[in-house]
Amino acid sequence: ERASRLFDHVIIAVAASPKKNPLFPLEQRVELAREVTKHLPNVEVVGFSTLLAHFAKEQNANVFLRGLHAVSDFEYEFQLANMNRQLAPDVE
Repeated sequence: ERASRLFDHVIIAVAASPKKNPLFPLEQRVELAREVTKHLPNVEVVGFSTLLAHFAKEQNANVFLRGLHAVSDFEYEFQLANMNRQLAPDVE
């Protein structure tokens, strides 16, 4: 919800992530996210199976927002941010 107040348009990008063996298939995870965000008119939920940087370019996105679930996620997210910066330097 915070992102929807900060930006004109927000895309929630749901990754396929087959190597993570998700509990629900991609289509169901997209539908669940759509259900909980349906009250936010400027939020769109989209599934993707490419690299996030490539998906962002396809969507003409200019900012990545990622959440941290635990302090231990910080190092991993920091590494991802550095890689995304290399792959998509125009995206913050």
